[in-house]
Amino acid sequence: MVLVRVSEGMLEGEVVRSVLGREYCSFKGIPYAQPPIGDLRFKAPQPPQPWDGVRGAKEHGPICHQFDMMFNVIKQGSEDCLYINVYTPNLKPSSPLPVMVWIHGGGFMSGSGNDDFYGPDFLIEKDIIIVTFNYRLEVVGFLCLDTPDVPGNAGMKDQVAALRWVRNNIQEFGGNPDNVTIFGESAGGASVSYHLVSPMSKGLFKRAIVQSGTMNSCWALSLKPRERALALAHRLGYDGGNDHELYEFFKKMPIESLVAARDPITMNEALSKDGILYFSVVDEKEFENNDRFFYGDVYERMREGIHENVQVMIGYTADEGVFNLAFMHKDDIDNTLNRFLESFVPQIVQLNCKISDQLQVGRSMKNYYFGTNKVDKDNAEKMIDYYSMNLFIFDIIQWVNSHTKRNENKPYLYKFACLSERNVMSTILSPSKFASIERPVVAHADDLPYLFDIKLANLPLDQHSKSFSMIQNVTTLWTNFAKFGNPTPDDSLGVKWIPYTLEQKDYLEIGEKLIGNKSPNKEDFSYWESILAQYVPHLLS
Repeated sequence: MVLVRVSEGMLEGEVVRSVLGREYCSFKGIPYAQPPIGDLRFKAPQPPQPWDGVRGAKEHGPICHQFDMMFNVIKQGSEDCLYINVYTPNLKPSSPLPVMVWIHGGGFMSGSGNDDFYGPDFLIEKDIIIVTFNYRLEVVGFLCLDTPDVPGNAGMKDQVAALRWVRNNIQEFGGNPDNVTIFGESAGGASVSYHLVSPMSKGLFKRAIVQSGTMNSCWALSLKPRERALALAHRLGYDGGNDHELYEFFKKMPIESLVAARDPITMNEALSKDGILYFSVVDEKEFENNDRFFYGDVYERMREGIHENVQVMIGYTADEGVFNLAFMHKDDIDNTLNRFLESFVPQIVQLNCKISDQLQVGRSMKNYYFGTNKVDKDNAEKMIDYYSMNLFIFDIIQWVNSHTKRNENKPYLYKFACLSERNVMSTILSPSKFASIERPVVAHADDLPYLFDIKLANLPLDQHSKSFSMIQNVTTLWTNFAKFGNPTPDDSLGVKWIPYTLEQKDYLEIGEKLIGNKSPNKEDFSYWESILAQYVPHLLS
């Protein structure tokens, strides 16, 4: 029996053994907010209620009811899903342990903090406390009516509530509330970058690791959120315009009707292959007594800089765009890519430029990647490069450049290039089904199996293998940063990771070997920057 008293009452966890043989204490399914049901649907999370006696913490709480976009299925869950999990190697250490809080990805529409995907076994070996949690997803997490009842960003406010819970309780698990690192991937990475500027998050963490997603990614901010809400309401049978009636309509709608809610509001969205997310973070309007998670223009907030004295590590996988290519069909190539120049227009240009400019940009982009050739099976790999820049890499490097101009704490930039049997996403996505890919790829989310024990994947673990050596390197870099603010504080990894500056543009390539390099994706980034400087100069910082 392992007991810990938190603010709301006593918890009983359990001692478990990691896949590497380390014993640690596990506490699962801890409520960090009241169930957001009934009148609390769409509202900011409320503090959890205390309980009497001892509450069991050996099982995960329910996941959020959701649509799994990877496997195109509904995953049964509950709206009562605001639960947090704490894994600690030592409840009473000689000095408080550093804490790493993971924010899961999944396009703001799927995922959870459960250990079937985010097992803490590798990271906990490094004497770090690991925290994971669920937050509300898709419509219940990100519906916005631009009204006091539904101002938006409920899912992000859930994340803030989880961080506040950590600040208030982590010392009871042996953790240091003054040494918290938040980290996340994809939508989780974008979430981390939002926390770096959100007034609600200030003071809740010391360091941040941003993986494969930033606030300036085109998919990370919802376009015209009220119009999206009206489009969804119309499909579900409501045609009125009264704010209170609309709120009541959504509040009474069964949760099953509020998942997989993909209702385009423009013709371009309906045809786009750019991976548009329909419900994500919004620019919140100000109402009386309403704490806003995020407001204003993304690029203005980037120019203003992040919270003072926070250290940042940030990066991306070598072939992020595999994700988009894998969801295409041969007909998409014939009927979209080879037919419409808009297929090669970055979303940032689509949203800010007239159609004549869009066509010029599309022609330039298509020529840059394909010359005069049509897209076909033999050259479709180039679409990986295009989507990588469009949806991830350009925005990440732009964010790094903006951050570096305005902060004394220079970021650590990486490109993730590990290749082994652990590259689960590359296997699942399998872009070679219609594109002739001559080389192995490192897809979006291929970094996760080197950080977490993904039980669902049932991956072999040979401690004498090259892949295990890469696990050791990756987890050491991540936990060194969490402990010291420096991923290579000594020479134990055989490399010195130099922070990024505008002059030198240093980054670390993380593969079978750790290699310092300069100017990541230099040619592509320079081309994209020249195009955007011509057509959307006000959005370049």
